[in-house]
Amino acid sequence: MSYTVKAQNNPVIAHRGAWQEQIAPQNSRAALKKAIELKCYGSEFDVHLTKDNILVVNHDKDFLGKDIASSTYKELLDLKMANGETIPKVEEFLKIGKKQNKHKTKLIYEIKTSPLGIERTKETVRKSVEMVKKMKVEDITEFILFDYESAKELAIIYPEAIVYSLTAVTPNKIKEDGLSGLDFHFSVYDKNPDYIQTAKSLGLKTNVWTVNKEADMNRFLDKGIDFITTDHPDQLLKLIEERAKK
Repeated sequence: MSYTVKAQNNPVIAHRGAWQEQIAPQNSRAALKKAIELKCYGSEFDVHLTKDNILVVNHDKDFLGKDIASSTYKELLDLKMANGETIPKVEEFLKIGKKQNKHKTKLIYEIKTSPLGIERTKETVRKSVEMVKKMKVEDITEFILFDYESAKELAIIYPEAIVYSLTAVTPNKIKEDGLSGLDFHFSVYDKNPDYIQTAKSLGLKTNVWTVNKEADMNRFLDKGIDFITTDHPDQLLKLIEERAKK
């Protein structure tokens, strides 16, 4: 289905890809491709580093019960998702993103905090930056992180990068540390109703997650949020189109 909104002028970020619409596993290649087909602004995915230093896409620290940090990529290939896919390499996701035409869906690249500690998380950061530059997808990649120290390091080693904090620190702190914006759970904005306007005044972008109810979608659109991360991108795109007609 095609919408009048285009990928570069709508606020829709598909949470772990458009897996609901595709009836595909979260963080699968199929879910990413569906988000691109829908022309979402972005498609979020989660990144871990294997024992043998391969960047892979999966939300949890284990892939179908096998711990990622202590497993080699080859060992993880023994397991298959419900649709038959193996665990994706980050490189594969970047290739899919790179093949897009003019109106490109952004790759919202979440670097997961390593269970092995801060240094391993920072190593994931460094390898991620190297991979994005190697693949020449800097223009369509945006980073999000929970580990605030790693987010700051990313901004230092790659100052041109767009980097959002998933950890709820103040807009002023985010600005001071050279990050690009806020990427908070909706409860954080509810507790701090000034954050969106404060961020705007500082030149920061704002994203809210994970918004799945239509009433909340409308509420944050009314607040002027820049982006909304949702498990139902198709529903949000339809809502935006309906609002535009009023």
